Amino acid sequence: MPRKAGIGLRTPHLHRLLDTADMGPNPIIPPWVEVHAENYMSARPGAAPHPRARHLEQIRALMPVSLHGVGLSLGSAGGIDHDHLRRLADLVDRIEPAAVSEHASWCRTADGWVDDLLPVPMTTAGLTVLAGNIGRAQDVLKRPLLIENPSSYMPLAHDMDEPAFLAELVRRTGCGLLLDVNNIQVSAVNLGADAAAWLDAMPFAAVGEIHIAGHAVDADPDDPYGPPLLIDDHGHPVSDPVWDLLDRALARTGPVPVLLERDTNLPEFEVLMAEAARAGRAIDATCGTHQIIEAAS
Repeated sequence: MPRKAGIGLRTPHLHRLLDTADMGPNPIIPPWVEVHAENYMSARPGAAPHPRARHLEQIRALMPVSLHGVGLSLGSAGGIDHDHLRRLADLVDRIEPAAVSEHASWCRTADGWVDDLLPVPMTTAGLTVLAGNIGRAQDVLKRPLLIENPSSYMPLAHDMDEPAFLAELVRRTGCGLLLDVNNIQVSAVNLGADAAAWLDAMPFAAVGEIHIAGHAVDADPDDPYGPPLLIDDHGHPVSDPVWDLLDRALARTGPVPVLLERDTNLPEFEVLMAEAARAGRAIDATCGTHQIIEAAS
């Protein structure tokens, strides 16, 4: 995957991107895109491809595509939904993506699905469950996954902090990390932690991709002077603190692919591309900074 800034490709921009690619010798297109895998998966394992898969194949012919799953529920104590995993494997075989990523979270119980990505308790038991499910998924997909750190809204039981939890997860499974710096900002503010210190403790050697996104700020009307709650809604421009965390992360990782996520309040394509271009400039500025930090380490 190119070490450049890509965008999360959502349905309203799908045809625009295909059309833009045919508009001349210097079209404005991203160097790579990421899509939510579930939007392109077949109805059941081995079934005919999803109708949208044809469009994704067209995009794949133009640029690298990364598949970002939201439904494997890797943190579920009851294990993975094997039909869901098989459908994902069918899509991976068809698209041959540059990367496949998922979340250190759960969203499935024995009674059904939860419409959210819920964080896994950072305990020894939680780590064992998550690592086992990741191992099984990687065996079926025949490739390592990139695992994304989730956003948090309240303290959970824990035996270790998130950086130590993720470092041990990488050691046990051989997975990589998808470092979401917006999620670190959201979690740190909500839990009263230092976002920069949280980020600095991450296992940077395992980072294969970085996500940036915007968040909502929800103030308590009954306590206007109290701390706000940050909500990872992917519906706003990237905030200045998150841009700062991106620069800080790239200084440690060196140039890696960066993905701009936007799922709600989707702007015009040109606006999205302009915001992604800022991330691209941050990557381009990384090489010298990374070399200085490595020399000082």
